[in-house]
Amino acid sequence: MVFVSPSWVPTLPEVPDTVNLFDFIFDEQHGRAPFASSLDPYVDGLTGTRISSRGLKERTARLARALAHELDWGVNEGTEFDKVVGVFALNTIDIPAVNWAILRLNGVSTPANAVYNAEELANQLRSSGAQALFTVLPLLEVALRAAELAGIQRARVFLCEMPGDNNDSYPRDIMTLSQLIEKGKSLPELEELRWIPGQGARQTAFLCYSSGTSGLPKGVMISHRNVIANTIQITTYESKMREATGGRNYRDIVLGLLPQSHIYGLVVISHLGTYRGDSVIILPKFDLGDCLESIQRYKINTLYLVPPIIISLVKSRDRCEKYDLSSVKAIFTGAAPLGKETAEALKQVYPSWAIRQGYGTTETCTVVCSSISDDIDFGSSGSLLPGYTARVMTPKGQEITEYDRPGELLVRSPTITLGYFKNEAATKETFVELNDGRYMRTGDEVVFRRAPSGNEHVWIVDRIKELIKVKGHQVAPAELEACLLNHPAVADCAVIPVQDDRAGEVPKAFVVKSPSAKDHDHVLVSNIQQYVAKEKAHYKQLRGGVEFIDVIPKSPSGKILRRILRDQDRAKKRQATSKL
Repeated sequence: MVFVSPSWVPTLPEVPDTVNLFDFIFDEQHGRAPFASSLDPYVDGLTGTRISSRGLKERTARLARALAHELDWGVNEGTEFDKVVGVFALNTIDIPAVNWAILRLNGVSTPANAVYNAEELANQLRSSGAQALFTVLPLLEVALRAAELAGIQRARVFLCEMPGDNNDSYPRDIMTLSQLIEKGKSLPELEELRWIPGQGARQTAFLCYSSGTSGLPKGVMISHRNVIANTIQITTYESKMREATGGRNYRDIVLGLLPQSHIYGLVVISHLGTYRGDSVIILPKFDLGDCLESIQRYKINTLYLVPPIIISLVKSRDRCEKYDLSSVKAIFTGAAPLGKETAEALKQVYPSWAIRQGYGTTETCTVVCSSISDDIDFGSSGSLLPGYTARVMTPKGQEITEYDRPGELLVRSPTITLGYFKNEAATKETFVELNDGRYMRTGDEVVFRRAPSGNEHVWIVDRIKELIKVKGHQVAPAELEACLLNHPAVADCAVIPVQDDRAGEVPKAFVVKSPSAKDHDHVLVSNIQQYVAKEKAHYKQLRGGVEFIDVIPKSPSGKILRRILRDQDRAKKRQATSKL
């Protein structure tokens, strides 16, 4: 049974395959909101600094000219992978301009998680072949160490300014974004991109790292057309909702809190907001006070959030009541499932808010489905966007043809990415050819069912893939297991997700002790947790604990049977709860 968008959804317009993202975002002929009626696209939530639509275009063009000069890159020389730039930063109003300037040079941007340590960042820089790096002052020490490990010259590390920076702390030998833009002001115009038909569908724009259905992080090759397609899909899907909210020329003021390095923030907030003429209020990271103050100060209408932040809002009701949040019309949550109970609790506190949920992956260039304001069924992820075709398959590859029967979700869309960079085996495992085209295996178990509205909704039942989602961040068990096996007291191990009220999920390790392990168990647990904390980013730490067992369950081929451990752990907790 093939699933598609409901009949009420407008038909998806043709998605161009020869348009680059710079022109798509900045040229009105490609459908973006007119400059004259667009709000200021980016506003610094802490300082109030604004960039106009025309100013953003000019800053981006100047930055591209300066980068071409500094890096000695010709716009139409070589391939996109000869011009890869890492972006390792907290949110700023300038990060979108950095991305689009790289693309204007026919290059590739590879955004990196701001909580990476030097070795994790260096791994991504080496894997992607990055030749330059943008960062911010709070992350400069880590960035410079990673650049050194990855063989990137110090002269090719650039700084984006942030509110509260002490200018005296900027190293004199590292150029800032403002200096680059000023330099680009006097440089000649760049030559136009010389693209052939279909190049936008084939050329990588972003190299975002994801663990896919399993394993260690891999570079997902996201084409220009992939981002353009999802931007047009969401615009089309939400057009009637926005028109009902404020007319055909409605402009939204949205919260830009989520990391611009994550596919959710990169596409849904940065690209979509600018294309639609909305204004994004940028905050560098989550702080509840700054978030509430920004909503009140800028009269924000839409909050793009993740479940842990929603839990903070529910549990901080007294604090929230001190602020005027009456401008909020809706929230949109993604990156991890929002439980029905949490959604109902939020609705009880803020009954006028539309609590929308969406689902997507890096490999689908973000949103696959979402709910809209007048069709919400708590716990569901809404309906498919226009241009998506979905199938549900059993583990044996048989197609499921009825509602409410779980199976793996496979999707086809112009957003389906090009594959994994230099990893043909993983690409073949995840992206498969069926009789009607190329599908992406999501690794997620879903059911389709009718919502009270009568529309087909997608419900995420469980993850077949073994990723752990910590506050929306992906954690690969294999990565932590590889780290643990370097500890002298660990003979074998497995890592699973366990539920956590604040983070959604956190990693828990099952460990088989080596014969050399002599410490008492409680001492050894602390030692192992501290070891991982030293080696990995904070969200990868073993906050779910460490449990010692005699043997790790494995298949005859040696694959770790994590589901057995997860089921045993859940059963043990249920038993403990029933005794209480």
